Amino acid sequence: MAVKTKRIYEQAEVNDGVRVLVDRVWPRGVSKEAAQLDYWLKEIGPSSELRQWFGHDPDKYETFKQRYNDELQDGKQQEAFQQLKELAQDNDQQLTLLFAAKDETYNQARVLKDLLDKQ
Repeated sequence: MAVKTKRIYEQAEVNDGVRVLVDRVWPRGVSKEAAQLDYWLKEIGPSSELRQWFGHDPDKYETFKQRYNDELQDGKQQEAFQQLKELAQDNDQQLTLLFAAKDETYNQARVLKDLLDKQ
């Protein structure tokens, strides 16, 4: 299955396939109806501590990726990541990872996409 990332504020499209929100916190200004989600894996999001430390600073991105990957190896984040991997493997259609961050390059959805692409 192909995996792409997209801001949740962008219009939902038919070719999005399975739409999964990967933020821990619900995005401001988006109704549940407008989001058109198939899944919200809020446990998969980075911890509040890691998210606040990172602050979408491009200079911290490589360290963020390593620390986030470490978080994904334990507890509820590991369970949510396993569920995301199963969604990617079990569906023949597009998988779209949705996120709220303004930065489309340096965010957790990009990290998750890269990890899924390596599977």
